[in-house]
Amino acid sequence: MGPAPDQTTAGDTGMQALARLAAPVVASRLGIMAMGLVDTIIVGRHSTAELGYHALAWAVTGVVLTTALGLLGGVQVMTSQAIGEGRAADTGAILRRGLIYAGWIALGFAAFLALAGGPILTAFHMAPGLAEGATPVLRVQAVSLIPIIIADAGLFWLEAHGRALPGTIAMWVANIVNLAVNLWLVPGENLLGVDGAAASAWATFASRTFLLVALAIIILRWNKAREYGVFAPAPDDPAAARAMRAVGYGAAASYFIESLSFSAMAVFAGWISATAVAIWAVVINVAALVFMVPLGLSVATSVLVGRAYGARDRPAMLGAAGRGFAVTSVALLLVSLGVWLEPAVIAAAYSRDPAVMAGIASAMILSSLFFLADGLQVVASQSLRARSDIVVPTATHVFSYVVVMMPLAWWLGVKSGGGVDGLIWAIIAASLLSAVLLWGRFVLLGRQPLPPPA
Repeated sequence: MGPAPDQTTAGDTGMQALARLAAPVVASRLGIMAMGLVDTIIVGRHSTAELGYHALAWAVTGVVLTTALGLLGGVQVMTSQAIGEGRAADTGAILRRGLIYAGWIALGFAAFLALAGGPILTAFHMAPGLAEGATPVLRVQAVSLIPIIIADAGLFWLEAHGRALPGTIAMWVANIVNLAVNLWLVPGENLLGVDGAAASAWATFASRTFLLVALAIIILRWNKAREYGVFAPAPDDPAAARAMRAVGYGAAASYFIESLSFSAMAVFAGWISATAVAIWAVVINVAALVFMVPLGLSVATSVLVGRAYGARDRPAMLGAAGRGFAVTSVALLLVSLGVWLEPAVIAAAYSRDPAVMAGIASAMILSSLFFLADGLQVVASQSLRARSDIVVPTATHVFSYVVVMMPLAWWLGVKSGGGVDGLIWAIIAASLLSAVLLWGRFVLLGRQPLPPPA
């Protein structure tokens, strides 16, 4: 049977298990986005033009990063299922395979982005100067992909074991590093000879490197690491490696589709005006920050669903998903209400330009309408993957975000002159559609008997 999983979640049931795991995971995901939030606020208050460069560079980098992290989703799912099946001793091998896989992914994606990112931006023929200003920023962001992709493989493994809190603490200390380096580099002259968005990108690299080192120390110093096989070479198991990658392929395809679709909105905004790009940068930054709450809840939910699926306990699996749905709904309704009531406060935090501030406030009110649907669809898709349903979530994202959202956004935002508000209405429609389809799928599968273990 092997050693038991960490008692952070192993001895809990129901809402207690979800809360104990979800709280630090949500805090960790908020920490990931806090880096982007700090970067955006400091760069935006330094220069509206630099904010546009930062937003466009991140639009490309974000697609690559989320796709890479999706590829690593198998580390968490396979670890959770192994624990549920009583094979916790095998999880060290999963980690070692995941770290090697993450290294190759990180190097490949960083090289691709550094070489092809600039030409990709130029090919979209946006407002004059935008692509040229964003390209140097993009190259630095490409380098910073390497430490964060490798670090997240370790973070996912710890979370599957219920050890989310140490990773969360490391994440927030990394945020302090990011803030300090941003305040040093962005405003003016420094040893690197850069300022604005490029300087902020170097701050991100420094903080991500710190996070990688911190997580390595946390894992290596954990007293159960040796029991779980972390220090032993992973046995040659092509079937296990393929199973891990297969889960990642489905998650990566979904993340790629969704992030690419949202990044296309930045291109649409670039076709509208430079001011629209700045407004959209804030909209997507706030939306991404809010999204970290359901993303963290989806991770916690999927870990519990995966363990129940591994144990072939259908009532426990359905209960875990139902609690994830309920908690996510309540949390996002409260967040949406706060954004709807205080849009001017958010606008003032990001810009000093009156035109940009007015546009941000208007967009924030409308954006509060899609937070709930967007959050529920990610909890559903992660729950489906945790029970090894890989294809349908990806197909649903293709339909919702490519077939529906992108043409609708172009029509409402660009063709019909709706501006950023038109882009947001398209997101509302696509997210609602995705949430309904994915939860319908989970309920349908939940009525069927679970297959025997492979």
